[in-house]
Amino acid sequence: MTRAFGVTLAAAMALLGSPAAGGSPASVAGSVRGSAAQTPPVRAESAIFYYPWYSTPKRDGHWAHWYVRAEDGAHVLSTPYYPARGLYSSSNAKVVAAHMRDIAAIGVRTVIVSWWGWGSPEDLRLELVTSAARRAGLGVAVHLEPYRGRTPASTAEDIAALQLRGYADFYVYDADRDAAADWATALAVLADVRVFAHTYLVGRAKAAGFDGLYTYDVATWNGGTFARVCAQAHRAGLLCAPSVGPGYDARRATPDRLVRPRRHGATYDGMWRAAVRAKPDLVTITSYNEWQEGTQIEPARIQVERQGYEGAWGKHGMPAQRAYLDATTRWVARFRASARQ
Repeated sequence: MTRAFGVTLAAAMALLGSPAAGGSPASVAGSVRGSAAQTPPVRAESAIFYYPWYSTPKRDGHWAHWYVRAEDGAHVLSTPYYPARGLYSSSNAKVVAAHMRDIAAIGVRTVIVSWWGWGSPEDLRLELVTSAARRAGLGVAVHLEPYRGRTPASTAEDIAALQLRGYADFYVYDADRDAAADWATALAVLADVRVFAHTYLVGRAKAAGFDGLYTYDVATWNGGTFARVCAQAHRAGLLCAPSVGPGYDARRATPDRLVRPRRHGATYDGMWRAAVRAKPDLVTITSYNEWQEGTQIEPARIQVERQGYEGAWGKHGMPAQRAYLDATTRWVARFRASARQ
């Protein structure tokens, strides 16, 4: 999801809460809308953002999200990396099942699925992803993107409808574009769900009636404010789920020139270290497969003019392809261990 925030570093004062799968055994404990308000104990679980929006001509009749049109009119690959599985379709059940096995194997408990409104490709693929996730023992949360016509009132209606389909945790991207009072009115009618705001402003999230907040953006934020924001969120009775990621590079897909280098894994380690020290309710990972922004940890391989993860944590060749999955396994385990100390 392309960065949409104009919040400055000085203005940032917040983080988020956690996702859980609708009706899944991988749910993360915490306050649920309609129950007594209290700060839940840290459960040290992790969740990861997932994108079911890729299409290929062979499976779907057209390309989606893999290519962009260059200034000369040519179609060029939209990512500086190349998937180890090749350019895949998100409607391929075998590919989706493999993704869910990857996520479950590294110890992450919940997959947060991008959703762009009713009838969108992401909506049509939501059940496919959910079924594969649950077979892998994962929980599923819904990432409510800024689709056309989205308002606080319509978002609450969407949440209520998705709740009937078995989802209980929701993440609202770019929540600050609408007034806090409008969110508070819309969200007040919901029960037995948890709704988290993508915002850096703890006070605003509280006034808007959200249950927690998440940061998502791993390009601007390096983790330096995680501890302060989580402390503020907990004092406000909100869940806190800082977002960690390996790096950022969306230059091929967007006008955004900002790059956050991966530094052979050091960027990812640094964000995880800051997140664990912040004692959050859970850690959210940006992302499993947002290839266009270069935040993915899905296995990658070297291709013509495309970099892989060579050199990450000193790994090369086949081991390097899964370097970020392996690192996530280590950090998820360390996060859980920290909660027992």
